[in-house]
Amino acid sequence: MLGYLVRLLPFWVREPLLILVGSVFGVRILYMALVDGEGWVPAVIGAVFLLGTALRVRVVVRAVRARRRPALPAEAETKAPVVPASAAPAVRRPAEKKPNAFVQATLAIGLFAVIGGVLWIENKLPEDGTATTGASRPAACWPDEDEKLPSAYRATPDAVTGEDLCRALNRPELPELLGTPTERSVYASGTNNTAPLTDQKVAQPEARVEFETYTVELSATYNKLTVDRYQAMTAYRDDADLRKLTVLGRPALLTSDHMMKIQFDLGSGEGASGPVERGPLARTLTVAFDAKDRGGSYDLTVWSETGALPDDSALLDIAEAVLPRIAHGPE
Repeated sequence: MLGYLVRLLPFWVREPLLILVGSVFGVRILYMALVDGEGWVPAVIGAVFLLGTALRVRVVVRAVRARRRPALPAEAETKAPVVPASAAPAVRRPAEKKPNAFVQATLAIGLFAVIGGVLWIENKLPEDGTATTGASRPAACWPDEDEKLPSAYRATPDAVTGEDLCRALNRPELPELLGTPTERSVYASGTNNTAPLTDQKVAQPEARVEFETYTVELSATYNKLTVDRYQAMTAYRDDADLRKLTVLGRPALLTSDHMMKIQFDLGSGEGASGPVERGPLARTLTVAFDAKDRGGSYDLTVWSETGALPDDSALLDIAEAVLPRIAHGPE
């Protein structure tokens, strides 16, 4: 269908358009093959695109030459009568200037070079105005555009959103802070939830960034629970592995807990779920909103499917790098 519509276009619109598209795609695919190391298959595809583009350039050049060549009048096909030289003096016409093939080839090569240079510069530009580093670019945050903020957020003017938390957490240096500098985030999102068992009256935005090894979550809970009271509530658990400390001048607490694991049986066609099981161990750093610990906190949680966890120093480094970046947070 698309090819049929393209064929309906006039020649002088269709051919330049195909030349432009073929040049961009050919240079881009060759760049991926030669610079990014994608293999020989993209190199062959890119070469085919450029070859087809070169053939179309040749067709356009021939059409331009044919258009500039003056057409012979119909009377020229018949034998013209002999006219004495004295009666009809010869008119001297200037020689027709033919297009220079070397100039055309130079312009075509220059066009390819400009397109390739633009693509190369675009790939080298730093993200978010920061310097380009060896770390790979993080995945973009995916907020729910159709999601409406619950009333708890309107009742808490200082509350941030899940998108705010995701932008603060999803940093290029996050893999290095986790001890996996060669990994890149494969998923990042932010949601505007409310705290459970609060009748949707307490705002609790969350953000999640997933890597091949670790998953990191950051949430903010706008309630009256202080870190000191939370420590007293958790002290009875023998497996909590509590550690009280100070982060950014605020009271903080390190705890451990197991995630919940739910299995869904999609083979039955009914989407039935199995029993809730004990999932992998997670490590959480809870940091108060302010130095006076007047209520509310940030929770930074890290876990992996294998149960492996980074050192506690990794969570401290992430908190010190991420929490000051949260916009419009509580003072």
